[in-house]
Amino acid sequence: MKKVKQVIGIDVSKDTLAVCYGFSTETQATSYTKPTTFLNNLKGFTKLLHWVEELKDEKTDLCFVMEATGVYYENLAYFLSESRQIVHVLLPNKTKHFAKSLDIKSKTDEIDAKMLTQIGLERQLLKWQPQSENLHLIKQICREYKDLKEKITVVKNQLHAKDHAYNSSKQVIKRLKAQERFLETQILQVEHELRVLCSEDEELNEKINKIQTVPGLSFITIITIIAETNAFSLIENSKQLCSYCGFDVIHNQSGIFKGKSKMSKKGNRFIRRALYMPALCAIKHNPTLKAFYNQLTERKKVKKVGVTAVARKMLILTYTLWKNSAEFELDYKKAA
Repeated sequence: MKKVKQVIGIDVSKDTLAVCYGFSTETQATSYTKPTTFLNNLKGFTKLLHWVEELKDEKTDLCFVMEATGVYYENLAYFLSESRQIVHVLLPNKTKHFAKSLDIKSKTDEIDAKMLTQIGLERQLLKWQPQSENLHLIKQICREYKDLKEKITVVKNQLHAKDHAYNSSKQVIKRLKAQERFLETQILQVEHELRVLCSEDEELNEKINKIQTVPGLSFITIITIIAETNAFSLIENSKQLCSYCGFDVIHNQSGIFKGKSKMSKKGNRFIRRALYMPALCAIKHNPTLKAFYNQLTERKKVKKVGVTAVARKMLILTYTLWKNSAEFELDYKKAA
């Protein structure tokens, strides 16, 4: 029987890879091998490719499907991509819901590997695109910047508490202030490093400067969005982008029951966090978004909903300006 699709499902953990091979035929019949385990290192990757070579049909396309499990999948994904293999990396919530549809009650690495093989055989998945070395480095530094900002907030809160506490230790306060100064220095160093990396890429730097014409959008926010979306490489439209970032709206309605609609928040949390403060800034300094926010809060009576909606607007605006390589025009309709 002729094979029409071949899939390697890989469940990635810190030390090992649980791997299952499956294929479908012209009659929609599917077959799976017993899952095999390889080490999650270069030696294991090489053995995996040799194992695949012995199983696969050269006349039929083959792809690898894995889940985005922290950072543990990255080395394998880059290795397979450099070996000219087709790779699909899925978000955990997608595989979780697919597994529920199969009524799978147990959870082991072998079961997950077979489930990933099945989803690859049954669904049309987007091909994973590796980031350029420059963007990959920028993404890591952007996340470091976020971590440093969170740490300095913790230290400032501790200092505030000590300043208002009874008989606080002067030595404790001294050390906290030293931590604050150290973190502030590191934040400045990280931002400088990001600006240098961006300046080395002329096209990237030019587009960032154009997007910075949007009131409320800073360099750090823009570069975070670009790095986390891999420069929008797999984004086809604004709806897909909002879904990727967790800004898509979930409706809860059945028959006469009408529940509350809300943002899913199932997506890239780094982008949502990066846009929160810019949204507050835009509400004050961007007349268009300020009017939109006021109109929405008057109707919904919840300010947080308005802030989230403004953040969503700013995300879509960033994407639009990036794709069109254009600057922001406050009176766009009049200019047109």
